[in-house]
Amino acid sequence: MRAETPPRRLRTRSDHLRRALRGALALPLAALVSGCDWVVLNPSGDIARQQANLVMVSTALMLLIIVPVMALTVLFAWRYRSANTEAAYDPEWHHSTKLELVIWTAPLAIIIALGSITWLATHLLDPYRPLSRIDDSHAIAPGTKPMDVEVVALDWKWLFIYPEQKIATVNELVLPEGRPVRFRITSSTVMNSFYVPALAGQIYAMPGMETKLHAVFNKPGTFTGFSANFSGAGFSHMRFATRSVTGDAFNAWVAGVKKTGSDLDRATYLELDKPSEKVPVIHYASVSPDLFDAVVNMCVRPGKLCTGEMAAIDAHGGTGKAGLLNVAALTYDKQGREQVSSAAPGFADANLHRFVRDWCADNRPLRAAVARDTLSLARPDAARQPAPAHPLS
Repeated sequence: MRAETPPRRLRTRSDHLRRALRGALALPLAALVSGCDWVVLNPSGDIARQQANLVMVSTALMLLIIVPVMALTVLFAWRYRSANTEAAYDPEWHHSTKLELVIWTAPLAIIIALGSITWLATHLLDPYRPLSRIDDSHAIAPGTKPMDVEVVALDWKWLFIYPEQKIATVNELVLPEGRPVRFRITSSTVMNSFYVPALAGQIYAMPGMETKLHAVFNKPGTFTGFSANFSGAGFSHMRFATRSVTGDAFNAWVAGVKKTGSDLDRATYLELDKPSEKVPVIHYASVSPDLFDAVVNMCVRPGKLCTGEMAAIDAHGGTGKAGLLNVAALTYDKQGREQVSSAAPGFADANLHRFVRDWCADNRPLRAAVARDTLSLARPDAARQPAPAHPLS
């Protein structure tokens, strides 16, 4: 009996050691899983919901091949191990029609299914495509006008302009539940990416360009938005609070912003555009009506020629060597921020403005065409309206 005691004690100690090792390995895994944020697969917006469904369906289709292949790999390794003398050995085997059909038919069917689903989803979930539904059981009535939100990516913060409500915010996006939203997105300096995982997929924000996104929240909640594209030193803090609220709560929030906010004009915007990190929420009770178009056309600074005006002039033949004056006074630093400097003795913003004004004044038909084309570039829906007096005249 005494001879059996040591082995029993050794077995008991090894059992405790194995249990402790399993527990040590399970703790980090549990910590990782507990920290997961499943908002991408359980969002609150219909577009994000459809994208999540596409991800899950695509994953399931691919697992139809991956799981059997992994299982068969283990099975073959075990069945044909060197110690198994009962496994069939046939060195002359070289072909099986049935096996070839399985090997080629199953992947081909999955590729066709994935291609069809992806092709359909790519068109149905086009960010430029107006929405047709709030969710899978509520369609949007024909003629419903979406709410516009103009988004500007700054270093390193987000500016949201509500043209219908005539307010703006920094690092806070509040949207009414169940109302379609049309985002107009641009950047002030470098490329960024606008992304609210609970709402829809990410859309790039690029300087001098405008991208669009149509989306809708179909239930209330508090979420986080951020930039999904590295943009410099303050990128990690480039986040903003996102809330989906009821219609009455949204109206009350707008009234509060108008009551406590300040004014956002071009001079205020130029100060806001300077790089800064960890910027708190800022409310603006009023906004210059043409501010977003000026940001897109890169002419917020007074006296600067807009890219829309440059494009319109170039479309009508340009100005030859004299046109160099249009950009001679503009320089850019390494971060892409525009600066106005004197490129030639005696040359300044006033001379640049006067040159363009006089050139357009000497070509009245061209001046009218430039004004019309500039308006159509800024607001395509107003292209058929009578052209206003050119701003440089």
